[in-house]
Amino acid sequence: MIKKILVVITTLFISFSSFSQKNNTSAYSFFGIGDKNNINTVEQLGMGGIGVALQDVYHLNFSNPASAASLMFTNYTLAIENKNISAQDATDKQSAATTYLSYLALGVPIGEKAGLTFGLLPNSSVGYSLISNVLDGEDITEATVYNGEGGTNKVFLNFGYKLFKGFNVGLQGNYVFGKIENSIINQTSNAPLATKYETVSNVKGFSLNVGFQYETKLNDKLDVSLGASFDLENTIDSEGDEYLYSVSLGAFESPRDTILNTKSFGELKAPLKTNLGVGIGEKNKWFAGVDYSFQNALELQGSVFNSYSKIKYDNYSKIAIGGFYTPKFNSISSYWDRVTYRAGVKFEKTGLLIDAVGNGTDFAAIDDFGISFGVGLPLSQQLSNINLGFEFGKRGKTTNGLVQENYINFRLSLSLNDKWFKKLEIF
Repeated sequence: MIKKILVVITTLFISFSSFSQKNNTSAYSFFGIGDKNNINTVEQLGMGGIGVALQDVYHLNFSNPASAASLMFTNYTLAIENKNISAQDATDKQSAATTYLSYLALGVPIGEKAGLTFGLLPNSSVGYSLISNVLDGEDITEATVYNGEGGTNKVFLNFGYKLFKGFNVGLQGNYVFGKIENSIINQTSNAPLATKYETVSNVKGFSLNVGFQYETKLNDKLDVSLGASFDLENTIDSEGDEYLYSVSLGAFESPRDTILNTKSFGELKAPLKTNLGVGIGEKNKWFAGVDYSFQNALELQGSVFNSYSKIKYDNYSKIAIGGFYTPKFNSISSYWDRVTYRAGVKFEKTGLLIDAVGNGTDFAAIDDFGISFGVGLPLSQQLSNINLGFEFGKRGKTTNGLVQENYINFRLSLSLNDKWFKKLEIF
């Protein structure tokens, strides 16, 4: 058992390097510390992202720290995600795709009333390349190229405890860290050199989540569950360097005179975020639930974020509806009866407002809508499975100079269950 623990811990820490890969191709990752990543498992995302009220004894649940108390087996899970985005504005259309490791986590039951979960997952991601041209007839008189890469990751440690039958509480601590590089290159047709503005920022911060879940029986078959989790107010700090210099463009960039070289600082303040959930279902058979999340507007402060004059933040909200169905969990005669089928839908107001025109008054909300499906395929041991997820959605719109992104996401995860801590029995 000790050997298993060492293998898993080693895998987690070796895989840190895998999270430094480029995992975003969205124009909306330009803002703040990047595009906020989904915090849910593949199983949850297959149901629209629900899980605040779900007490699952066989899978990890990233939506509510109280869920760790429900684990019956040691669960090791990892996942990969493939993002495909087709972005368009009023005049052009482009496509891009990326594949990356989306999370690694381990959950361990502690006795009959507690559970511990820890792992690593992307927190936000930056990955964009945009070009803006100024035309005089058919001639380009000025070109501006925007590039960005990097992002932040999150290491988390979660403890859940069962206070009494059906009622769990939990606490999770998170450490966010990462590096983000942004650059803007501008050149006019009559200038021999271009100018390049570049920021390199190191990001770090701590946050806490608390939550509870309550499950009770309506009758012999049906269970009803309630849940709530709270992401407490936190601040993410950004510290780095700003550069402004002239550059000669050719096969390679050749820096010339340095105009600016200074330290930069910034803060992203996130107020309390509340997540509520309710669900009904039959154990190991089916579940249907609704989650609702809301949060006041984020705040950006400091020189790192001063260039974002065309954006501001509004209140965030999201509603997700979904569930699963397993024909016969313990079927011996039919493999497909043991397969879990999932589906869900989400409606999300991201809180991001963009003034693409640049007049300071025409801010438009960037909303997100997605439909998801998934299956859980049992392995030779019934309690472990391979999970597949598919999501189709749309974010943004093409009016007022904005970009609409139509996306298709494919997800794959392994959820492996084992019993590490067994009591010795004497016959």
